Amino acid sequence: MRAVVVPAAGERPEIANLPTPTPGAGEVLLRVRAAALNPLDNVLASSALAQTMEHRYPLVLGRDVVGIVEAIGDGVTDVSIDDEVIGHIVFEAPFEAGTLAEYAVVSASTVALKPSSLDHTTAAALPLAGGAALAAVETANVHSGQTVLINGASGGVGRYAVQLAAQRGATVVATGTAADRDRLRELGATDVVDHTAGPVAAQVRTLYPDGVDVLVNLWGDTVDDVPLDAIRPGGTVSTIKPVPDVETTASHGLRGGGITIATPNRKTIASLARSAAAATLQVDIYRVVSLNEAIEGLDEISAGKARGKIVVDFG
Repeated sequence: MRAVVVPAAGERPEIANLPTPTPGAGEVLLRVRAAALNPLDNVLASSALAQTMEHRYPLVLGRDVVGIVEAIGDGVTDVSIDDEVIGHIVFEAPFEAGTLAEYAVVSASTVALKPSSLDHTTAAALPLAGGAALAAVETANVHSGQTVLINGASGGVGRYAVQLAAQRGATVVATGTAADRDRLRELGATDVVDHTAGPVAAQVRTLYPDGVDVLVNLWGDTVDDVPLDAIRPGGTVSTIKPVPDVETTASHGLRGGGITIATPNRKTIASLARSAAAATLQVDIYRVVSLNEAIEGLDEISAGKARGKIVVDFG
């Protein structure tokens, strides 16, 4: 089978031919129809986590998948051969298997039946980004009456987070650019702060002098990238990035902090899929590419050019 692989630590991803995998107990083999690209793929490709979490090469990239069940391992009872399903490869070592391949093995615990009304490329964009957005919003206990700043709102996770926070009755302030403004407002943002026009915290304080109640942080590699000064004293931070940590958050008189990681399971994926099929959760596909273009798509994500999800269509 053809797959996007990292041949060895430090090497650039390439397309290679590998043997078709076999499902073990509790796993299913899928003939892949679509697979989404995520920033995490670039993290794994860079070997940035290799010192603390085992990587096995050649490492197949990709975490999200829509496919047709080709084979099932022992103990799998929730799906059958020929079912079309949405799945996800959990974030745990050793990292080796992935979904950017013509066939993929995934845990049955993350597999949900795809609603027939939901096309396969849209469905593939749901698990990791939608699950991360849901976890970040739920961790912050976003609710009606709050003002919520979503830092990194123009990306794949952010576009889901804007909708989920707005659906909970919050007033949403989203970061983006002028080109993102109209779409983010359509998704539920009340205000859009252009992060290219000056410090985000200062712009937010101009709009909300007392500060926002909650920061959902989806972007930034250093504390300086995170607009902590936009939050009112005693406010809450929920982040899917390594910054800010608990200590930094507390030093600013805030609650929360510390990275939020949630692996989307069958229940979460099924819920996201039902919402997308009912059009209560919109999925922004930035670009649909072929397997041959997948590495180019990963480069776009790395460069911060993707506005929404990039999905690989296997036909």
